[in-house]
Amino acid sequence: MNEIPGKLFRLLFVLFAVTGLTFLMVDLLPGDAAYEIAGPEATVEDVAAIRESLGLNRHPMVRYGDWLLHALRGDLGTSPRTHEPVVSAIAARLPVTLELMLISQILALMLAIPVGILSAYRAGSRLDQSLSSAAFALMSTPVFVMAIVLIYLFALKLKWFPATGYTPLSEGIWANARAFILPAASIALMEWAPLMRMLRSDMIATLQEDYILAAKAKGLPARTILLRHALKPSSFTLITVFGIQTGHLIGGTLIIESIFALPGVGRLLVGSIHGRDVQMVQGCILFISIGYVTVNLLVDACYALLDPRIRIHGPGSPFRK
Repeated sequence: MNEIPGKLFRLLFVLFAVTGLTFLMVDLLPGDAAYEIAGPEATVEDVAAIRESLGLNRHPMVRYGDWLLHALRGDLGTSPRTHEPVVSAIAARLPVTLELMLISQILALMLAIPVGILSAYRAGSRLDQSLSSAAFALMSTPVFVMAIVLIYLFALKLKWFPATGYTPLSEGIWANARAFILPAASIALMEWAPLMRMLRSDMIATLQEDYILAAKAKGLPARTILLRHALKPSSFTLITVFGIQTGHLIGGTLIIESIFALPGVGRLLVGSIHGRDVQMVQGCILFISIGYVTVNLLVDACYALLDPRIRIHGPGSPFRK
């Protein structure tokens, strides 16, 4: 419990650092943001007026400080390109990104956990070697290549799923799910491999522990030993990697959303970067940063649920390193 204030301070520092650096990097992009917003037919006077109204003549850190003060009050500004409030734009696209993340991570865990347990139980066998080779092959495959392959096979050849597009949940559960199957599978087929490798490695070590040997000596079935006695203590690294991957996916879905034309936050961020829409970029980055920080806090909470010693003993406990 004593570590919570320090951890929150570090997480807040991360939010300030990420948003500040993003503001500076967007400002360093080539081109003139005022010209991008005004359009190619705008006069010099129009561009100057836009630059003045957006405060682009001021120092970047002064503009960042002004944005930060408004953000702390919940006001992320309005897009100068679309004239849409940033909060409303993100909120409208957030369900698409969250649904894509949820489905892809569920698919990844459905693959990683059983395959990881099986590989650990049959460690060193041909089956284990085959599964490990498949995992390495998928880990080395870029997500956009996986997406293109799935589109070619299941959308163009077999015509089972649509290649692009989004169907709202209000138009039917199956119609909505069909639009997400290929995008989510593209992510899951890449994400499950490191999860499986981590779980396999930890379970191999756990299966050598004395209490596992005692359970075997009692004649407990292998399924009971694997699922009840070995899986839980072997899940710490899995949860850590899963949390990191989930944090990355909050912003990393932009490639998949662009390929499959999904109207999510990632696609909104890409379009805003191209249009030099600083307000919208800052809002998206702030959302991604908050999501990443929240995932890290949830990972720590999962540690405490898996091992009560973590929430009972303090920093000086022998259970803590």
